Amino acid sequence: MDFYAAQFLTGLASAASLFLVASGLSLIFGVTRIVNFAHGAFYMAGAYLAYTLTERLSGPFGYWVGLVLAALLTAGIGALVEVLLLRRVYKAPELFQLLATFGVTLMAEDLVVLVWGPDDLIGGRAPGLEGGVLLFGQRIPAYDLFLIALGPAVLGALWLILHRTRFGVLVRAATEDREMVAALGVDQKWLFTGVFALGVFLAGLGGALQLPRDAVNHAMDLSVIVEAFVVVVIGGLGSVLGAFVAAVLVAELNAFGILILPGVSLVLAFLVMAAVLVVRPHGLFGREEPAPRAVGLPARLWRPLGRTAGTLALLAVAACALLPLVAGPYALAVAAEIALFALFALSLQFLMSVGGLVSFGHAAFFGLGAYGAAFAVQAGLPMPAALPAGALLAALGAVAAGWFAVRLSGVYLAMLTLAFAQILWSTAFQWVALTGGDNGILGLWPSGLAGTPAGFYLLTLALLAAGLVALRRLAFAPYGYALRAARDAPARAAAVGIDVGRIRWMAFVAAGAAAGLAGALFAFLKGSVFPDTLAIPLSIDALVMVLLGGVGTVSGALIGAVAYKSAAVWLMRETDLSKLVLGALIVVLVVAFPRGIAGTLADLFARRRRA
Repeated sequence: MDFYAAQFLTGLASAASLFLVASGLSLIFGVTRIVNFAHGAFYMAGAYLAYTLTERLSGPFGYWVGLVLAALLTAGIGALVEVLLLRRVYKAPELFQLLATFGVTLMAEDLVVLVWGPDDLIGGRAPGLEGGVLLFGQRIPAYDLFLIALGPAVLGALWLILHRTRFGVLVRAATEDREMVAALGVDQKWLFTGVFALGVFLAGLGGALQLPRDAVNHAMDLSVIVEAFVVVVIGGLGSVLGAFVAAVLVAELNAFGILILPGVSLVLAFLVMAAVLVVRPHGLFGREEPAPRAVGLPARLWRPLGRTAGTLALLAVAACALLPLVAGPYALAVAAEIALFALFALSLQFLMSVGGLVSFGHAAFFGLGAYGAAFAVQAGLPMPAALPAGALLAALGAVAAGWFAVRLSGVYLAMLTLAFAQILWSTAFQWVALTGGDNGILGLWPSGLAGTPAGFYLLTLALLAAGLVALRRLAFAPYGYALRAARDAPARAAAVGIDVGRIRWMAFVAAGAAAGLAGALFAFLKGSVFPDTLAIPLSIDALVMVLLGGVGTVSGALIGAVAYKSAAVWLMRETDLSKLVLGALIVVLVVAFPRGIAGTLADLFARRRRA
């Protein structure tokens, strides 16, 4: 019993740092409506800066000054990012702000390696808190007790700021109604900058305070941002109290999960998040918000092809079909990978643009397709049967995920899909008898006419074209118009007899099947399947491809996939700082093309025609 009490205290200590990060993320989203994917990068920056400053500043007083200075410097960097980058894209569709912060995250990962090196850094112990205290028959680190006291203290300080200062009143008002705050004459630009700096300060402080507990490394941003999103969604977006309660809940689940439920410890928090969202769609302390716009997109999407566009499309397909005549095996393998990722991105674009449904876990269907094809091959089926088997398994997964997801909207819907993907990833990772775990399933090579690089490339190109045609026909069928009605005005659509839930559910299944087909092709391209085909980075890649190309045009997914995957492959071959260069390119493209490459070009041509 004493051991469990000590474990409980350890969970409370972890909850303090997690609360600092999550509360900052919640404040930023509540006011600016930015899904700040770079929040983990600021947490990482705070940890690295704290390491440097505490090493330079001598004495016990210098150590604590170093921690605070690290958080302040991180806040300054965050304010600079908000002024120079985010302020330029506030009027862009909301998800493009997510894309901008993703570019910052990529840059940060290589920058810390460039400055501090690739090795883990071990910080010194906190002066005055090096020892332990005997509690419940166990020796508890004094620093953990300090963190346990710090969490409620920060919560109280934030409550005072938000309820007893003019800045706090403006922050709470902007959380409720930004348009009304602007109408009252409040300078929203500097309010947003102040809130962003405060949120980043909390993230930097959370990272700095981890210095005596964990090694500092360049991969710590992704792990903490995922946990922070889980905390914010469970607690309710914009609720600091909700972030505190959820941080304690998630930290205790992590502390006891490995002891009590080791089989599901990797996704225990995601299971709880999914359950909370099903019962309380806006989190434990969240408030119902007005129905969001269709992911910030224009109303008219997926236009029918005109004569000129149709001719250009045919010429593009013909040029791609002739590629085997001039390209070697390596180039054809890269081209096949780009084509199957274009199909993957196209499936997500259909879900987002026509359905107005944003998925942060679309890799779940991609991975199910890959595993479905692998299972079919293990059962003795040939490749022509394994490909549809992969698509079928992905469609069945979309049936299960979509049944719950279509009841939600906005970020809550996106986070539920993320939870579904993480649950599947954990299953694939831990169910070694079925999936091989992290050893994967090997020996999945294409056969027949697809057994050559040229044949596999042409097969992938043909399936991409078939998927594109199928999704376009679906978009312009009566079903597609009903789906758009459910996207733009769900209450009116329901009033005229459209079953909004069923229509959206069907969109999930169609998008999941297309993504599963792409995943099945990926399995044969690589000759193997591993759990990372279900992981978060692959879902983020799909979002980046869609947003980079432009959600508002059908060519956006194709252009985004070609641009992103080509740049990623080329940069990985040419430089050790591929993430830094790729992140900088994404940031530049977001600023230069705030509606995506294809979306901006389409708007430019439309203006010229009107002129």
